[in-house]
Amino acid sequence: MIFALAAQRALEPASKLAATRWVAGRVFIEGCPGFSDDAAYRAMDFLPGALEEIASEIFASQASPAHLSKGGGHYIHAGKLRNTSAEAAVALSRQGRYRAVAGNLRVKEVWVPARDAGERAERFVVCHNPEQAWRDQLVRGRLVTHLEGLIEGSDAWPQRRRDELAGSLRDKPGLRRFLRRTKNGLLRIDRGAIKREAGLDGKWLLRTNDETLTPDDLAAACKQLIAVERGWKDMKGALKLRPVCHYREDRIRAHVQLCWLALLLIRVIETAACDTWRNIRHELDRMHLVTLATAGGQVAQRSAATPGQQAILHALDLREPPKFLDFTLPPLT
Repeated sequence: MIFALAAQRALEPASKLAATRWVAGRVFIEGCPGFSDDAAYRAMDFLPGALEEIASEIFASQASPAHLSKGGGHYIHAGKLRNTSAEAAVALSRQGRYRAVAGNLRVKEVWVPARDAGERAERFVVCHNPEQAWRDQLVRGRLVTHLEGLIEGSDAWPQRRRDELAGSLRDKPGLRRFLRRTKNGLLRIDRGAIKREAGLDGKWLLRTNDETLTPDDLAAACKQLIAVERGWKDMKGALKLRPVCHYREDRIRAHVQLCWLALLLIRVIETAACDTWRNIRHELDRMHLVTLATAGGQVAQRSAATPGQQAILHALDLREPPKFLDFTLPPLT
């Protein structure tokens, strides 16, 4: 039942009551023909107590002992490029060649000498994603265009109205960083800020004290961090973590844990199949189980697997479901 609830959260997230109808009429789960909403809640009550064992098994199956031992006592810090430290600013300003690593990522390693005697030099890796740089430029262009529309004709406004507009942007940092005030209080586009931001497009900065990891390893670690951050967005969006329609704390925890298991299921599938969950789900959703009931008996037959479905199952090391899942003869009279 827990697998069914996690699968429903990954495929068609809805309430636990909707899950009972989903399992009974929308999908076929071997060994789980259906259950009541009370049974679903009992399964949720079981989950918090079993979570420690589940998490331990997941960690043991996914973590690499070699990488864990290499990371002892070391850190990798992904720093923000705005308002960086003096050392980070030096690293960003250093000239050097980028080299391509996995995917469309480019990296440049920089060593910044220690400021004081006895301290170690700082190791930085500047990462650059050309596609992200293009998206950053596009977003900035839209923000600047919107800001230009907001301040158009503001030179003729009373000073109080200009102050009110500037104040309204306090909780909108994307717009506020491109606005400047002249000595006379007039509103202008900050061209210097635009130029500075353009130099950061598609870049992020890694800082580490681990000399055993290659720049490729560090870039891969940062991409994992981005994936983790994307996971939280997916939890709130695609998996519909909210609203939480439970009142007991243990049920709320169980609900979050089901969403986490669904996210884990999705990430394992995406990694193994090298495709997005959206594409994988769309392809596998074309597989159907057809039940034919007649006076001569009942048969449930699966549709033939497409080449795309076969490739996904092979990547996940899963066998194809049985061709026939039910073959019932009428009772003898």
